[in-house]
Amino acid sequence: MVSVDYATRVSDLQFRFSDLRFRPTLVGTLLMLVCIPLFIKFGFWQYNKAEQKRQLQAMFDRALTTEAVELPQAFDDIGIWRYRQVKVAGHYEPRYQILLDNQVEQDRVGYHVITPLKIGGTEKYVLVDRGWIAANTDRNQLPEVLPPAGEQQVRGHLWLPADKFYSLESDARSDGQRLWKTVWQNMDMAAYRQSVPAEVLPLVIRLDAEIKTGGYLRQWPAPAERITTHIGYAYQWFGFAAAALLIWLFTSIKWQETSGSSNH
Repeated sequence: MVSVDYATRVSDLQFRFSDLRFRPTLVGTLLMLVCIPLFIKFGFWQYNKAEQKRQLQAMFDRALTTEAVELPQAFDDIGIWRYRQVKVAGHYEPRYQILLDNQVEQDRVGYHVITPLKIGGTEKYVLVDRGWIAANTDRNQLPEVLPPAGEQQVRGHLWLPADKFYSLESDARSDGQRLWKTVWQNMDMAAYRQSVPAEVLPLVIRLDAEIKTGGYLRQWPAPAERITTHIGYAYQWFGFAAAALLIWLFTSIKWQETSGSSNH
């Protein structure tokens, strides 16, 4: 009796599968062929960004354990100096100080104060990020951020600002020269170096938090802060690819009408 019931169920299952037909539409197939590779590409793009952040974090961690070295005056390979601990003596030059806008600390909007330092015994300058200061309620009124006078002993780690970013700013005059501005939306090193009549090194020193003179709030970001975000985005894109495949399969499998059902 059991064997008969089992045989009947298998027969019913075979009958149901025999009524299914795989009939993908042209539009659905084209969408699947476009979307799935695209989603996978975006997934690997985010995953590779996470890997790059991991490598930068490893550089950051190694730099924190090394002693500060004298800031060189020239760089053959500037990339290897990223996050390095350096020290330098010089005088701050407030004339070409800038405020980096839209910097958030503790849910408050403010600026990073970036001041050029004339390196002692040379005619070269290096930018020093002295930290974060809150913006005034009236954004047209800028905070007072004069640097300390006299020779300063500066120590911190090196920051290489990005050279690719999107900006709607227009800082050129009709004669092609750059307009000087105090508030900047991005730390555009190329634009800054073209805007000042001095030789400026192509990087920024982020002032050590232990140095009290001339510094503001300094909670420097670590590269690892966005690793989990990039990994999450990667899994999201891979999930979209899997979902697109399943949707295509589901919409491509259809029930075929039997000759018996068509007669009713």
